[in-house]
Amino acid sequence: MHILFLSDNFPPETNAPASRLYEHASYWVRSGHEVTVITCAPNFPEGKVFPGYRNHWYAVEAMNGIRVVRVKTYITTNEGFLKRTLDYVSFMIAGVGAGLFQKNVDIIVATSPQFFAAVGGWLLGALLRKPFVFELRDLWPASIVAVGAMQKSFIIRWLERLELFLYQRAAAVVSLTQAFKADLIRRGIPAGKIAVVTNGVDLEYYVPRPRDMELAERFGIQGKFVVGYMGTHGMAHGLDKILETAELIRHHDNIVFLFVGGGAQRKILIETANQKGLTNVYFIPSQPKEMMPRLWSLCDVALIPLRDDPVFSTVIPSKLFEAMGMGLPVLLALPEGEASTILRQTGAGVVVPPEQPTELAAVIIELHDQPARLEVLRQASHNAALQFSRTHQAEKMSNIFQVLIEGKG
Repeated sequence: MHILFLSDNFPPETNAPASRLYEHASYWVRSGHEVTVITCAPNFPEGKVFPGYRNHWYAVEAMNGIRVVRVKTYITTNEGFLKRTLDYVSFMIAGVGAGLFQKNVDIIVATSPQFFAAVGGWLLGALLRKPFVFELRDLWPASIVAVGAMQKSFIIRWLERLELFLYQRAAAVVSLTQAFKADLIRRGIPAGKIAVVTNGVDLEYYVPRPRDMELAERFGIQGKFVVGYMGTHGMAHGLDKILETAELIRHHDNIVFLFVGGGAQRKILIETANQKGLTNVYFIPSQPKEMMPRLWSLCDVALIPLRDDPVFSTVIPSKLFEAMGMGLPVLLALPEGEASTILRQTGAGVVVPPEQPTELAAVIIELHDQPARLEVLRQASHNAALQFSRTHQAEKMSNIFQVLIEGKG
């Protein structure tokens, strides 16, 4: 089958949507399917086109057997509702235009969290008379309200109506969590059209490895107990509270915090850390995908925080599975939900209340002081990764596509 996938994130970007799609699409290609990804020039999270790329109207490249079509969009930093919306809408329009020129397409998939890409997928499905699948990564626009980017308003209510329209018109909704599925069912979407395909990890790529001493020396953290955060520095993650945690334990000379990534809050976080004189905090900008296992190897524990809002109880961060693949104990600082349940059932780490610097600091000190306990958590984390193979999840998703195609035929 020929899968046409719309996503405004794709490698060389390294965020969760880009990694999930690339790893799934690579599996689909190896399984004999044809995959075309319509995306834009790589620019996330800084809103600047990556070196070696240009914001062309239409450019085609091959990546690990995947046909990648990049279209021209309005590119901006991830700041400001209006600019972000223009970015999203421009991709929707350009993506639909490019999609109409792809030949012999069997199924169309579009991914959130920004669901203007999903609007484009629905339009293409209607125009080409092919099944449209909505991959639901986030409950948008609820998450916009949750991080305080917007208040409940006419615009939010309009977006919620658009959201429900897309769920209703999709041939299937592929949800990343059981909580997302339950939310949709409560809102009237038939359970039979919702499948759950969680995130996972490439177990050939993310494996336990010794600390990369070259990187440790480069960043000046050799011999340190490293608490690592890898990912977008956004409003949803509550990283300001992590800086407060770092401030509370600054007197523990051997404990340091490593932030790797970019995003709308990164500059503010760096300024705050400098103002507080936090010498136990290190910031590393976004890195290529191939660097991530080396960076994870620097960490003694993986820190995964989110804001204290009920919306985030429905989320399972993809970096949870990467950390498990690396055999790292996980510190989850987010609302109780599926992610915390997974961590407790697997024994792969510790759950702490979100946005509670004092409690988080106490747990970090305990883990630093208890190497035997840390080793037990490492082993449990590595064992847990086997349950979340990306290959299995990709196969499950392609089977959904095949059923829809055969049903249409």
